[in-house]
Amino acid sequence: MDDRAWMSEALAEAHLAGEAGEVPIGAVIVREGAIIARGQNRTLRAVDPTAHAEIVALRAAAEVLGNYRLNGCSLYVTLEPCAMCAGAMIHARLDRLVFAAPDPKTGACGSVLAVLNHPRLNHQMQMEQGVLADDAAELLRSFFRKRR
Repeated sequence: MDDRAWMSEALAEAHLAGEAGEVPIGAVIVREGAIIARGQNRTLRAVDPTAHAEIVALRAAAEVLGNYRLNGCSLYVTLEPCAMCAGAMIHARLDRLVFAAPDPKTGACGSVLAVLNHPRLNHQMQMEQGVLADDAAELLRSFFRKRR
């Protein structure tokens, strides 16, 4: 599978989050050509401000691997990660991040802050952006239109 196919899986998680009343953001973690973890926003359902899709997926992947270090893993997420999620990805030692839509309000991968790959941090990862960005952005716009 390629980046578009993996991002489609993340978008499926985002749709499920939206159907549950959460902001529709989804994530998957891929290792050796297979999804090892999935996540979707769960902040309302879990009553947990840290239950972002990325954090949910990182926790699940760590459980699967029996290690908090996720070397060899790529995370696909439908919206640019915030500072909390970017920090967690650094600590997890992800190899790669792929995100769909930029987040001009809280994005920490270049839009507002540049947490990932900061030269003073001890871990660097590959980063791709814009994969299925229009689909992810439209899902978010549609969700918030309905809520207004």
